[in-house]
Amino acid sequence: MILVVTYSRGARQTLRNVCQSHEDAVVRRFGRAVLFEDSELGAFLALRLRAKHGADVQIERTRPFNEFVAVPESVRDAVAAYDDREHPSTPYAKFRSGTDYPSIAAMRERDLAE
Repeated sequence: MILVVTYSRGARQTLRNVCQSHEDAVVRRFGRAVLFEDSELGAFLALRLRAKHGADVQIERTRPFNEFVAVPESVRDAVAAYDDREHPSTPYAKFRSGTDYPSIAAMRERDLAE
């Protein structure tokens, strides 16, 4: 998919107009941002916005997030256990104390798999 983020009022207005005119190319709208389908039309629309508004338009190519490939099992297990904790107000650092679940610091240091 192609993510387009707008940073000016004029670029946002043009983005709204483009989305209304080409709804079939829009995957999802987020106000000042939109996901276009990963097609030549999606790229054309994104590039058209940048040609008109320059630096007020950021374009990124995205790909779907597969948590079962990108995220280690230890992190997914920690999420499931933390979501099912006995006291909802317990912070993660206290919850993981005395367990093998990864620390916030350790998770911060490790990149996700490609």
